[in-house]
This record gives sequence, C-alpha cells and structure tokens, in this order.
Amino acid sequence: MRTLSEIYNSYFASTAVVSYKEDEQIFRTRFKRVWFIILVLSAAVVWVGSKFGIGANEYHFFITNLILVNLIAAIGLQLLTGFTGLLSLGHAAFMGVGAYTSALLITNFDIPFGLSILAAGLVASVFGIIVGFPSLRIKGFYLMVATLAFQFVIDYVIMHWDFVTRGARGIELPKPFLFGWSLETHKDFFVFLFIATVIMMWGAKNVTRSKIGRAFIAIRDNDVSAEIIGISIFRYKLLSFAMSAFYAGVAGAIFASMNRTAIPENYLLLNSILLLAMVMIGGLGRLVGTVFGVVFITLIPVLLDLLVSFLSRVYDPNITILLGPMKEFVFGGLIILFIIFEPEGLVGVWIRIRDYFKIWPLPYISE
Repeated sequence: MRTLSEIYNSYFASTAVVSYKEDEQIFRTRFKRVWFIILVLSAAVVWVGSKFGIGANEYHFFITNLILVNLIAAIGLQLLTGFTGLLSLGHAAFMGVGAYTSALLITNFDIPFGLSILAAGLVASVFGIIVGFPSLRIKGFYLMVATLAFQFVIDYVIMHWDFVTRGARGIELPKPFLFGWSLETHKDFFVFLFIATVIMMWGAKNVTRSKIGRAFIAIRDNDVSAEIIGISIFRYKLLSFAMSAFYAGVAGAIFASMNRTAIPENYLLLNSILLLAMVMIGGLGRLVGTVFGVVFITLIPVLLDLLVSFLSRVYDPNITILLGPMKEFVFGGLIILFIIFEPEGLVGVWIRIRDYFKIWPLPYISE
C-alpha cells in the first residue's frame, strides 16, 4: 500500500515532463491540471446549488463578479507593469473608455452586448497606443506622471462632455443579452464572466510564453540590452500598452453592463491606484499573483465592513461612527505592510507553501 506522501506526490506534486510539448503546456504539471479542474467543478457546483436556493446568493455572486472584473483589468496592468516594467496610473481611465464606448454603442446604435465589449477593447487599445508613444523617451516615474495626466484628461472629458457622456448622471444600460441568454441576475452574469475571465487569462498566459512575452521581459530587465540584441523597443512598448488597454476596456465594458450604468465615479484615479496595488501585492511578473492580489484587495474592504457591522450589532450601534473611518487606515496599512515585509507579493507566500507541500509529509528524513 502506498503512503500518503507517495499518493500526494503522484497526483499533485509531480513536476516531471518528458517532452518539449509537455514543457510548453499551460498546465504543465498534474498539480496545476488537478487544481484547475477543481476550480471549474467548484464554480459549477456553486452555480447549480444557487439555482436551488442552496449556498451562494445574489450578493455573493456580485462580489465574485466584482473579483472577476477586477482580475481581467489587473491582468492587463500586469502585462504592462509586471512583465514590461512600464508604470501606469491611468489604467482605470482605459476602463472608462471601454465602459462608455460600450454604453454608447448599445444605447445609440443597438449594438449587441458581445460586440460592444469587443469594440470597447479595441477603442481602448487605440488610446493605449496614443498614451504609449511617450514611453520611448521616458520611463519610470516620468512615465507614470504621463499616464496620470491621461487619467485626469479622461476624468474631465467624462464629467464635462455632457452631450455624450451625460456627465455625473452617467448612461443607463438595458439588461444585457448574450446569444439570446439573459444576464439579468448576478448568478447568470457569473457564468459568462467566469468563462470570459478564463479565456482572458489563457490569452495572457500564452502571450507571456511567446516571443512577445519574452520581449516584454527583456525590456523590463534592461531595455538597452534588449535593443542591442534586436528587439524593437518602441514597437513592443506600444504593443504592451495596447494589450493592457484592451484588457482594461473589456473589463470596463463588462462592469458597466453588470451594473446597468456607466458613471464617472467607477473610473477615477483611486481605482487606478487600487488596480496597481492589486498587481504589486499579488506579485509583479506573475499571473497567478494577480489572482491573489485581486482577491485580497477586493475582499478586504468587504470583510472590514462585515466586521464593523457585526461589532455594531453585538456591542453598540454607534460603533459604526467610530470605526467607519478606521477601515480606510486598516486597508491602507495592510497594503503598506505587505509591500514592506513581503516585497515578492502574495505569490511569494504561495511559492513557499507550494514548495513545502511538494515533499510533504517528508518522504525522506535524514538521520
């Protein structure tokens, strides 16, 4: 009879590959394949259970959908900042471009929901290329200031171009349909969004494993050396901006339809800072780290709200007034602590845990 360690290593911890084809697979180990299958099956079980009133409700699906939307946007920023090394504080502006593009196409031209999302991503990519032009001569802090200027420009246009964007009122959107399937509830929207997120993650993973991804990494590590070995710095920087903006535009369009409205407050500078925090806390240059960072940044405010509500019910209703402002300090403090004490991000924690369980429970012990 095999030991527990042997069973675990056989199905989860194996990293051996026997061919180049296996080495190039997205899920190159049994560990990754098994956990991806578990993720898909868990999502299916949760969704089916909700149809029978078991488990998750509409609020839970709303939070999950919010995580998935943030994940799509953060993947784009990861490609730009984590893999190419280009800092940006205007990512939420690209989401706003995508949201309002989709909203105008749906309300004014009756474009189907699915096509409007694709168009939103393409329009955002055009803006990404425009913003990316200064990246040839400036980088680091100065490039971040340039993207910050773009954020302010988009904020001003959305708020004051009332004839098109309707200013602070925003644009109301109808109930979305996809191939005749109504996405009225967050439960139904979850299915579409989960599939879309998997596709976008799969696309980003393929990019990072391709010639384009290797060029991005070379530029991030040393752009001068990359140019010496024949990499077109300008072309790949523009491509990085375009791809990053495409992801943001798609996320913005989906988020607007999910909330049935496109309003300016969802695409402000604070949202850009939060997206950058998701990428940094998750771990730069790691797509799986993006998942950790998005879940952490999205759920912490929700958990803090639940904690304050619980304390107000148990102890004193006025405690909400006292602890309400403290949530922002706790949230910001957690971000600072992670950056100081865990510079590799949550993915660094995950790697240490994964490496530990590769030999758990210690198949060999030195005497």
